[in-house]
Amino acid sequence: MELTSLQYLLGAGSGGLVGFTLGLVGGGGSILAVPLMVYLVGVPSPHVAIGTSALAVAVNAATGLLPHARAGNVKWRCAALYAAAGVLGAFGGSTIGKAFDGEKLLLLFALLMLVVGVLMLRGREYIGNPAVQLSRENAPRLLGFGALTGGFSGFFGIGGGFLIVPGLIAATGMPMLNAVGSSLVAVATFGLTTSLNYAASGLIDWPLAAIFIAGGILGGLGGARTARQLSAKKGLLNSVFATIIFIVAGYMIWQSLS
Repeated sequence: MELTSLQYLLGAGSGGLVGFTLGLVGGGGSILAVPLMVYLVGVPSPHVAIGTSALAVAVNAATGLLPHARAGNVKWRCAALYAAAGVLGAFGGSTIGKAFDGEKLLLLFALLMLVVGVLMLRGREYIGNPAVQLSRENAPRLLGFGALTGGFSGFFGIGGGFLIVPGLIAATGMPMLNAVGSSLVAVATFGLTTSLNYAASGLIDWPLAAIFIAGGILGGLGGARTARQLSAKKGLLNSVFATIIFIVAGYMIWQSLS
């Protein structure tokens, strides 16, 4: 697939925007990657857009994992079991997604965005048990939630943090901060699994992925810095971002049905 210099420049800007929103509001930011690639960059194939964004999301998640790991926010055993179960789900979901009609896939993606917008508006006041560890009691729930969210992540080519965080909390009762940090292990793993599956079918634009990732890293630094400055307005930021998601989803639905 040949893209113009302008399209690659737009790809860098799109990566920066996705990275900025991830740093600013956390989970859910990567949901913008696919629509930006399709409607702004102009990637002609929805499947290439999904495969390329999955790779970018995986790398950005791995980058974001480092500060959480240094801060001790990652429950490694819980995260590893969750991610291991999700690999099977992500592989199965991405295999089905590749065989699905591209335009119908975008329509379903838009409907998923509406769900993300609603979740972004929900309150996040949750305490949890910071001493939680992997156990015989929570292991089956980790496996079940991991496989389910991995399937969604693979099918749509998304990070799925907005699903993984509540999945980890429901399975173990860990605090939100630990769930956010631990979720990045699964996001990176699911994204890598999905992207490898798409790459095997030649459905990744590697130069675009590299440019998108570079923009995302720079944007993430800016977003994290801005989030620290506006930490008292977290609820407002989530509401603004949810509104943007609703608008983009509405546009995608209109395009898919027109």
